[in-house]
Amino acid sequence: MSKLNTNSNAYIITYSAILVVIVAFLLAFVYQALKPMQDANVALDVKKQILYSLNIRGLDGAEAEAKYKEVVLTEVEKEGLKYYGCKVNGQTKYVFPLKGMGLWGGISAFVAVDDDLNTIYGAYFNHESETAGLGAEIKDSQAWQEKFQGKKIFSEDGQIAIAVVKKVEHPASEVDCVTGATLTSNGVSDMLREGLKEYITKMKEE
Repeated sequence: MSKLNTNSNAYIITYSAILVVIVAFLLAFVYQALKPMQDANVALDVKKQILYSLNIRGLDGAEAEAKYKEVVLTEVEKEGLKYYGCKVNGQTKYVFPLKGMGLWGGISAFVAVDDDLNTIYGAYFNHESETAGLGAEIKDSQAWQEKFQGKKIFSEDGQIAIAVVKKVEHPASEVDCVTGATLTSNGVSDMLREGLKEYITKMKEE
């Protein structure tokens, strides 16, 4: 019986192939085992972001789950748009998910609006890859997000008015841009104007 030549190309290739298959199988198994937990974490994160837009923060996982069930009453999906009907302190709020583009990638938001469909109750912004200390402040700065509270979405003549600007001239509907992040701020402004107008226009048509 010939001795196995562990230095041969055939042996090395076969050994490598078997090792790759084993590793791939183990990775697939671990992924499938962890996927339910990962999906649950993603879902919880979305719920927390919705609560942030309703000015409800500082809750752990279990508290956030309970509060979400308490305040989010309906999830409405129509014509490709999805929004949430909520009740906070006895008052109706609508939370609209928005998506846009920042300087380096996608940005997103959940914006809560009073039942007059014109007054912003709260907002939470997120991003994929904005610069830390600059564009990333749209997510990291709670103080900046709070500037949107009470802002009007439309002007008295019904035109879209909400905006993020370098110099605020209409404080009822405008918010200062993030310092040093003009392009990201412009992306937030465009996202708000286009997204909120689409949601609210369709809601008023119903």
